[in-house]
Parts: sequence; C-alpha cells; structure tokens
Amino acid sequence: MALQPQNERPFGFRDKLGYLFGDFGNDFTFIFAGSYLTLFYTDVLGVSAGLVGVLFVVARCVDAFTDVGMGRLVDTLPPSRGGRFRPWILRVCVPVALASVLMYLYFARSWPYAGKVAYMFATYIFWGSICYTAINIPYGSMASVLSADAGERASLSTFRSVGAMLANLIIAAATPLFLFRTAADGTQTVIPERFTLIAVVYGVCAVACYLLCYALCRERVQAAPPREAKRQSFASLAKALAGNRALTAVIGAALLLLLASLLGQGMNMYLFKDYFNSADMLSLVGFAGVLPMLALAPFAAKLSKRFGKKEAGCVGVGVAAAAYLLMWALRLRSVWAYIGLMLVGSVGVGFFNMVIWAFITDVIDYQEVRTGSRDDGTVYAVYSFARKLGQALAGGVVGFALAAIGYVSSTGHVVQTQPVREGIYTISTLVPGLSYFGVFLVLLLAYPLTKKRVEENAAVLRERRGEAAQEP
Repeated sequence: MALQPQNERPFGFRDKLGYLFGDFGNDFTFIFAGSYLTLFYTDVLGVSAGLVGVLFVVARCVDAFTDVGMGRLVDTLPPSRGGRFRPWILRVCVPVALASVLMYLYFARSWPYAGKVAYMFATYIFWGSICYTAINIPYGSMASVLSADAGERASLSTFRSVGAMLANLIIAAATPLFLFRTAADGTQTVIPERFTLIAVVYGVCAVACYLLCYALCRERVQAAPPREAKRQSFASLAKALAGNRALTAVIGAALLLLLASLLGQGMNMYLFKDYFNSADMLSLVGFAGVLPMLALAPFAAKLSKRFGKKEAGCVGVGVAAAAYLLMWALRLRSVWAYIGLMLVGSVGVGFFNMVIWAFITDVIDYQEVRTGSRDDGTVYAVYSFARKLGQALAGGVVGFALAAIGYVSSTGHVVQTQPVREGIYTISTLVPGLSYFGVFLVLLLAYPLTKKRVEENAAVLRERRGEAAQEP
C-alpha cells in the first residue's frame, strides 16, 4: 500500500463532507425500504406478511453472490482516472434511485395476486441485490483510500453516520406526515398513492447526494499492483477471510445490530399505528432518535480515540440493550414513556453506529498485517453482505412474526385484536433488547482489535510502507 504519487489536495473537510453525502444518498433508499417497504407490501399490495419474509431471505441468498462478486470486481479491475471506487458512484447513482422508485408503484395493488408477488420479488432483488450493491460496495470501500491515517478514517466513520442520521431524520419525521390518514374511528391507515410520490422525492434526493459525494471526495491511497505469482485465488482469499477473527466478529455483531435496528424501524409502523394508535407520533420518534445522536457526533471520534472503538462500542450497545429490555419488562401503555426510553436506547445505538465504519478500516488493516494482501473491496463486500443478511433477518422476522401473532394484512381498514397488539409490543422490545445484548457479548468476547492492538497494527503497516517506498 502506498500514497498516490499524483498531486492531490490534502485530506480535509471536503472529503469528510463528501463522504457524509454518500451515506446520506444511500439511506434515502435503504432506510425508506427498511422502515416502510414491509408496510407497503402488506397494507397496499395485500401480500401476506409471511411471504414478505420469504422475499427477504431469498434476496439475501442472491446477495451472497452479488456482494462478494462486486467486491472482487472493484479489487481486480485497474483503477480509472477517478480511482478504483469513486467512479462507480457516478455510474450507478441514477439506476439505484430508479430501482427504488420501481418498488413502490401503488397501482400494482390492482394486479392479480401472483402478479403482485412476481413484481415484489423482481423489483426488490433488482434494487437491493444489483443496483444498491453496485454503489454501496465501492462507496464503503472508498473510506480506506481517502486517507491512510487512522484518525482521519475515524472521522470519516463519524461523518458517514451523521449522513445516515440526517436521512433517518428526514424519513422518520417527514414520511408519516404524508403517508397516513385517520379513519372515522380514530385508527390510522396508509394512503397508497403517497408511497410512489415519496419514493420519487427520495430518489431525486439520493442522486443529488451521490453527485456531491463524487465531486467532493478524492482517492489518495492505492495498493501496489500485485505480482502475478502472488495473486490470490478466490479459494485462498476465502480461507484467509474466514481466518480473520476481527472480520468474523464484526459480521456476527452486524447481523445482530441490523436485526435489532431494522426490526425496530419496521415494527414501529405497526407499534404506533396499532398498539399506541398514534401513527402521527412517528415524526416525533424520528426526532427523538436522531437529534441526540447528532449532538454526540462531535465527541464520537474523540471518545473512540481516547478509549478505543471496541471499548466505547461495548458501552453504547450495552445501554441500548438495557433500555429495550426495560421497555419489554415494564409493558408501557404511555406513548410518552415509551418514547423516553427509546430515546435512551437510541443514544447508545447511535454512538456505536458512529464508530462502526471505522471498525471496518481497522479490520482491513488487520487483514493486511496477517496476509500481506489488503483486499479493501472484498473485505467490505463480505461485511456488506452480513449487513444485508441482518436486514433480511429483520424483514423476515417482521413478516414471520406478524404472521405468527395473527396480524391481518389488508388493503382496507382493519382493527387488529388485542392479542395481536400485545404481540406487536413484545416483538418491538424483546427482540431488539436481546439482539443488542448479543452485540455487546460479541464485541466483548470475540472481537480482538482493542485500542492497543489497533495501534500496533498501524505501526506495522507504517513500517512496511516505509520499506516499500525505499525499494528501487
């Protein structure tokens, strides 16, 4: 690994701001899908919740090939003029936005049931397994080549998380105001046409953010071209990745983290609509979950630098686990008390999410120390697949659990029974609480990159790069 010899401007605020816009763009489609797509399928298309769960599982099987394939593609293709990763953002920004819009065509509700199911599978896989993969893998991998400095990479993780939180804030706060109508009996239902309109608006916003990311970021670090004799086969690379304890631990944590976070987002639609009968409160929930995290953002990189990413991350997810398990135990009836405890959990999760992307750059460094091969794109692709698997588990759990408790999917106005409403509350609190506690245990017991170990790896790589630069 070496610094590029070309005369690039130094790493600075423009790069961090550009990287922020990259995830801002990603999450206009990703968070919207995670929060509202299941609701669209069940309450607009009238597809059974169990079948929605099957869709998410099938899509993740496809991702096992497309994510890793995209990672190997960006690792093996020669860099273009704009770098190895950055040009893909320009190439795919419009297709991923269009693919997102295609998932929310409200008029598909009038199609035959088999046609709606085929439409659901085709558009979701096209968006998530093809288009989103083709832009997210290069974007995520790009953090390791914007700078070689560990502190600057940690700041990129924070800015990326702020971008995600801004998208989450807009989606969580604005979407419910336009998406729901109140029936005569006070219960809440969705407005089908609004799904399509909102998807178009968020798609346009996503493209604008991607273009800003492309314009503001610059790649500065490149891997020296490997000699032919040292090229790794896919089998040897897979073996090396499987032996990377840090990567396998992060994958385990990612599965549980996404299960908890996205299941919570997906169930919130049903929890506030059917249990609390207060869908209009979803906008306040969006602010309550995001604003405290934005307040923490200036301190996240400093705290992770002072105490270590692993050490600080354990505290964050531990707080979240305690908050959700307490909500489950108390069986709250007050929507305000629920939002208050959710706020505490959101602060813990938000802090961890602000540093999680810096975990991946540490894992990439760890891979290079162990094997001599960096494989930025492939390592990130494996992690990205784990995140998508967590997304699928969340969507699958939402669908399967709603079916198990007897939730009635309908395109009309349906009042759920009391046992169903109680079941919604249990799923919304107990499953996230146990999942966050699982993340805590994985980080504490299995993840090897303590603050001391990260510093040792950075010193080893500096020494190697210094020796490589001196070679004729």
